Formats: sequence, C-alpha cells, structure tokens
Amino acid sequence: MKSKGTLVARTVSRFVLGFLIGSALLFVPAGSLHFWHAWIFVIGYLGIWIVFSFLLLKWDPQLMERRLQYKEAEPEQRLFQKLWALLFPALALPRFDFRFHWSKVPVWLAVTAQAMMMVSSLLIFWVLRTNTFAGRIIHVESGQEVITTGPYAIVRHPMHAGILLTLLAIPLALGSYLAHPFFLVLVLLILFRLIHEERTLRRDLPGYEDYCLHTRFRLVPGLW
Repeated sequence: MKSKGTLVARTVSRFVLGFLIGSALLFVPAGSLHFWHAWIFVIGYLGIWIVFSFLLLKWDPQLMERRLQYKEAEPEQRLFQKLWALLFPALALPRFDFRFHWSKVPVWLAVTAQAMMMVSSLLIFWVLRTNTFAGRIIHVESGQEVITTGPYAIVRHPMHAGILLTLLAIPLALGSYLAHPFFLVLVLLILFRLIHEERTLRRDLPGYEDYCLHTRFRLVPGLW
C-alpha cells in the first residue's frame, strides 16, 4: 500500500480536478453564476464527499487506495468506462436548460431532488464503511470475502442503488426536465456494469452463489 501522505495527495488532486471540471460543466453553459441549483450541488454534494473521503482515509486507507484505481482488466468494463466518459458531458445539459429557460421545475421538486442526492451519498458511504473491498474497478482480490451485513443484507448491489438514485435526482436537482432522458442512458450503463460485475463475482468469489440465494434482490427489495 502507498504511504498515507501519497493517498491524501492523490485524493486532494482528484477533488481539485473534479471541482474544476464540474464547475466548468455547471456554470459555463449556464452563462451565469446566478444558478442556485449548481451552487447547492457543488457545495452540498461535493462538500459531503470531501468529508466522507477524509474520514475514509483515516479509517480505511486501503479502501481509499482501491477507490483510486481506474485500470479495468475486463474488456466489458473498459467499454463501460469509454461509454461513460463519452456520455458524462451530458452533465452540461441542465445548464443550457437554465440558460434558455426550457424547463420550469418547481423549487420544492428541485430541493427534494437535492435531498435525494444527500440520501444516496449516505447510502454509498454506508456501503464503503461496510465493505473494504468496494473498489472502483471490478475484480476479486486474494482474501476477499462475501459481505452479507449492513446494506448487503438488503440488496446485493447497494453501491449501484445509491449511484442510480443520484443519477435520477441530478437533472431535477439542477432544475431540468429536458436532461432526464440522457441521464436514463447513464442508468442503463450502470445496469450493464452491474450485470457484468455479478457474473464476475459468481465466477471468482467463493460463497457468492450462496449469498445470491439468501439475498434475492440486486437493487430494489421486492422488485429486482
């Protein structure tokens, strides 16, 4: 494992880069800094993840090292990364919506969607605190065990559930109806990743088949 100082530096650089890219995608297409949806998004969503990340650096630096790895071994996951990078600029669509006043999302709905994003962040943080092997890339490590506690006792892929909730909330949180179809494409990409990840876990992680028998649902209890 790399030194903690190196992990801190890499985490900080990731947040700085994310802030610069995210701010550019948010405010430049909007043509204005008077975009309160975006300010809540940047300060609230990014802020809570800065806090969470430094807590995880303190409590589980090995997890944070896993979260900073990006090189996928499986061709299906490399395809996912390419498609995700191609579609990620869709994040700019709600800003054009703000600029040209195409949508009229009520304030209460935008605030509710912002709250949904906070809830999804708490869910993802719960996952990370429960599963130290919840890395960014999909592979099974030596000594990895099936996690059956916490959110994993409810559904098999709670991390993906949190990410999907975030993706569904983002357009409304940023005051746009128009952007929702594009974010639904990102949802389909996450589902593609989930299905391939489960195939990998069934193949490579001892005990995962039995876990699937006891925890029947992948994302939504009682539904799928």
